[in-house]
Amino acid sequence: MSVLERNNVTVHGRGSRPIMFAHGFGCDQNMWRLVTPAFEEDFKIVLFDHVGAGHSDRDAYSREKYSTLDGYANDVVEICRALELTDVVFVGHSVSSMIGVLAAKAAPELFGTLVLVGPSPRYINEGDYIGGFTAEQIEELLAFLDSNHMGWSQAMAPTIMGNPDRPELGDELTNSFCRTDPEIAKHFARTTFTSDNRADLEGVAVRTLVLQCSEDVIAPVEVGEYVHRHMPNSELVVLKATGHCPNLSAPDETTAAIKAFL
Repeated sequence: MSVLERNNVTVHGRGSRPIMFAHGFGCDQNMWRLVTPAFEEDFKIVLFDHVGAGHSDRDAYSREKYSTLDGYANDVVEICRALELTDVVFVGHSVSSMIGVLAAKAAPELFGTLVLVGPSPRYINEGDYIGGFTAEQIEELLAFLDSNHMGWSQAMAPTIMGNPDRPELGDELTNSFCRTDPEIAKHFARTTFTSDNRADLEGVAVRTLVLQCSEDVIAPVEVGEYVHRHMPNSELVVLKATGHCPNLSAPDETTAAIKAFL
């Protein structure tokens, strides 16, 4: 199976410069459907599913390969090379922000711009670093997921989404979480929430936009500010949007911020 089939890659748009959108944990490329139309005219849009998500080839999932975010970053690089892309605008949501950072670090010649939506290089507080969670809280979260995938999805998705006045958004994320393979979800969650990519930030010189929601229980404002401080060529924009998924809850504001940066 080719890398393009493995990751269910889809390409459309009428422009020449590639813009690649990468989804977060428990999601798939459909989560970008409210943002991508605005880029159809000027860009070549590249969408894909991480292995284990959406319509990717789940038989390609390897616990060893995907025990670190580097495994996912290597897939991104492979997709770019298979499509012969250069000067890529990589837009990563949540954990895919750090996957993009790692991909740009591994193959800097492929990437021209990074857009990090709700990034977090480390979810666990450590010393003066504020990640948003204690180590104990992360272990409790992972233990809950290990014991009850459906219950965890129904409890956590609305919290992650925020915007309680718009319950349909939480419902969409809940359904997305529930569709994921439980064993893959458990492994990806542990990889995501226990990773520490702080040291990788300063090694990436690519022009970068950090998009931070004004209220986000998963990646608080302090995290966005940290990413901005430690990436030498970055700009921080704090959105009025709340929650962790502005691509769904505030697509117009998210799109406008990306377009203004590009």
